[in-house]
Amino acid sequence: MNICVIGCGYVGLVTGAVFADLGNEVVCIDVLEERITQLKNGIMPIYEPGLQEMVQRNLADRRIDFNTSLEVGMDKAEIIFICVGTPPKENGETDLSQIEAAARGIARYLRRYTVIVNKSTVPVGTGDLVREIIEQNRRRDVDFDVVSNPEFLREGSAVQDALTPDRIVIGAPSKHVAMKLLELYATLGRPMLITDVHSAEMIKYASNAFLATKISFINAIANICEACGANVDDVARGMGFDPRISADFLSAGLGFGGSCFPKDVESLIHTAAQFGSEFTLLKSVLDINRERVEHFVDCIRQGLGDLEGKTIGILGLAFKPNTDDMREAKSIEIIRKLLSAGAHLKAYDPAATENAKRMFPDITYCQSAYQTAEESDALVIVTEWREFKLLDMDKLRKLMKRPLIFDGRNIYNVERMMTVGFDYFSIGRPGRKSLKG
Repeated sequence: MNICVIGCGYVGLVTGAVFADLGNEVVCIDVLEERITQLKNGIMPIYEPGLQEMVQRNLADRRIDFNTSLEVGMDKAEIIFICVGTPPKENGETDLSQIEAAARGIARYLRRYTVIVNKSTVPVGTGDLVREIIEQNRRRDVDFDVVSNPEFLREGSAVQDALTPDRIVIGAPSKHVAMKLLELYATLGRPMLITDVHSAEMIKYASNAFLATKISFINAIANICEACGANVDDVARGMGFDPRISADFLSAGLGFGGSCFPKDVESLIHTAAQFGSEFTLLKSVLDINRERVEHFVDCIRQGLGDLEGKTIGILGLAFKPNTDDMREAKSIEIIRKLLSAGAHLKAYDPAATENAKRMFPDITYCQSAYQTAEESDALVIVTEWREFKLLDMDKLRKLMKRPLIFDGRNIYNVERMMTVGFDYFSIGRPGRKSLKG
């Protein structure tokens, strides 16, 4: 099939690359000329494992191209995927300005029947909005249909998620229209669910909000565990064996961040209010999540005392491993609070350093975890990169002024850390030196 993808961010770039790899002809469109120039040369604007190799392979085989012209992208397109950003407004409402701009552009160049697919995460009713904008602005009297096909990609494993999705949701106005998407996805051989457009739009928000709820729930349990001496890891493991619950998203820590969970929960709360429903449960989910960093920094103060003049090493800057994305990263909040307390900061991340430098140009950036540890009064684990789990603890301890670690992701074993000589503070786990407060 001939496919046009509007937007070359995480979702659009991965979507375009995977469809090209499946044998389709794909043109990806973005308004940023610098980004398009990079992509034409096989240079990725984002860090995502496996993506660069896939894009370069399909560029060489001429199955994928990049352009700033939507007219060029739509020239042969049978299906158009809208994959633009939908950031939150200050009140939690979703900003649909990029969706609206994409719809107006489609209306301008629409020449034949085309299926227009909303793949961006959008509130219920956005499909209706896109259809209305195109109907009001199209220059030719040609038919079209609007479909909702939400993405369920996880940064750090987006390529694999796109190739082996656990489900493919297609919200279409009729089964005839849905068949066009079924044909496109058939080669993946994955479970498909066909719904109406509104239900498909709601599925994405409901899924993310539920996962965010699980994270906040286990973090609230961790607070109780710290107070009573229980072990949150054991509690989560015991819960996870129940197939009705599962172990996924039951890791206590600093809470959720990134570009999806915070804004999607806010957006669903706002949508609920528009329809006359107070989603108090989700409001509590956000409240618990917002408290995590302050709780963690309080524990750092308890362990280190006055932070003025202390040298603290930060391990991990991205909001999660295997990405360079720092949107809503917990590292941002932690760094700001530690700097305001007068601490000197050193930091290391395998992928996100350049993005961090644009936000915090005055802290010291290191080339490794060991360099970060040198002469530090403490290390703070913020992102659970695999390489941090495999560090030589004897070497690490000898490099530090004081063998003190604050683990915001519970990546180490409490007993082992104490055995090798560290003062070790973790979350929701018992022990002589576990987090209290």
